[in-house]
Amino acid sequence: MARKTFVIDTNVLLHDPDAIGKFKDNDVIIPLAVLEELDGMKRYSDELGKNARQVVRYIDSLKLRNAGALHSGVSIENGIVVRIYVESKTTEKRAFPLAVDRPGHKILLVAFQIQEAGQKVVLVTKDFVMRVKAEAIGIEAEDYENLKVSYDRLYKGYRKVEVPKREIDTFFKDGSLAIDIPDLLPNEYCLLNSPEQSTAIAKYNSLTKRLEPLIKVSRDIWGILPLNLEQKCALDLLLRDDVKLITLVGPAGTGKTLLALAAGLRKVFDEGLYTRILVSRPVIPLGKDIGYLPGTKEEKLFHWMQPIYDNLEFLCQTTSGEGNGAETQKWITESKKIEMEAVTYIRGRSLPKMYMIIDEAQNLTPHEVKTIVSRAGKGTKVILTGDPTQIDNPYLDKDSNALTYLVGRFKQYPIFGHVFLEKTERSELAAIAADVL
Repeated sequence: MARKTFVIDTNVLLHDPDAIGKFKDNDVIIPLAVLEELDGMKRYSDELGKNARQVVRYIDSLKLRNAGALHSGVSIENGIVVRIYVESKTTEKRAFPLAVDRPGHKILLVAFQIQEAGQKVVLVTKDFVMRVKAEAIGIEAEDYENLKVSYDRLYKGYRKVEVPKREIDTFFKDGSLAIDIPDLLPNEYCLLNSPEQSTAIAKYNSLTKRLEPLIKVSRDIWGILPLNLEQKCALDLLLRDDVKLITLVGPAGTGKTLLALAAGLRKVFDEGLYTRILVSRPVIPLGKDIGYLPGTKEEKLFHWMQPIYDNLEFLCQTTSGEGNGAETQKWITESKKIEMEAVTYIRGRSLPKMYMIIDEAQNLTPHEVKTIVSRAGKGTKVILTGDPTQIDNPYLDKDSNALTYLVGRFKQYPIFGHVFLEKTERSELAAIAADVL
């Protein structure tokens, strides 16, 4: 296959700071405008700033391999040649149909000039408008596909299995059932059905190759019980101490955060298995971080964590009875066993023996979720919840966000469990809205 020249946009490197090394046996061009944008972002203390600094340091290290050759090209691993490109002030610039008055157009100009020189050029950008502009002026453009998993074909975490009635009887009698389905994944749930309308719900144990029953819940979990099959599977995962990483995906009102928080209260306050609950959400609408709101960090976080407080209030009222929920919530708060934190401030921490809930995880990049999950210390359980169809990050979509990516990469590991919740239980109105709007 003939070599191609890939011109990389800034947002690709911010999305995946290791992207330069992913274009095997091809040439990678980094326009000077990209370096300038990265340089302008490296002062930020958030994940984008961290990624910008990492890319700049990597490019600087290339000079040590071949001093002064960055503009002519430096060979790295996998047959890749990396080059910094400065657009030329020649006739090609006059032929360029867009005004060179912004970084994006300067990047397009680089691709245009390289193509005019006779090379096969592909612009790689996560910006849809940039791809449209590129194609309008005759330049091939692609999204960055390396960290993508198809949401439409996403693993659900459960399936229906048709079996003879005698096997369901054996499952209830023996407490397990040997099954030979080659593509069953660790901790996948099976709804067993027989022609005689007998049913059972079981979880697949990949070590024993057998289906096992769900954990018996003798009473409600802080006032709530699962309302459908999906919630039963999700709650079973949340209560299993050997499953350390869980993703709950689904639209609003399916109970993702509520179930995660209820199980956390059971594990921390009732069983004492974890030292405390840590709840975090990406603070997308504020831009870089929460520093622009007045008040202390806790006061700033209060409004962004309001959905969590709403769920906590509901659980306290449900378990304590109407009118007594405020006292229970006050007791929980004063215990210092539940902590709210912005995702920005998790990086750098070591978090042992914690029950971590990362809400709205669809607004994280795959690189950010790697940073978060790698913070988990010994004995920590991590739960990520969200809806990949509701994304606020302009450079993410339902296929490239952290939640979808995590499911695709972890589904074969016994330490991981996943459930896709589809049925809205919040209210009849919420269910109709989720379906028709």
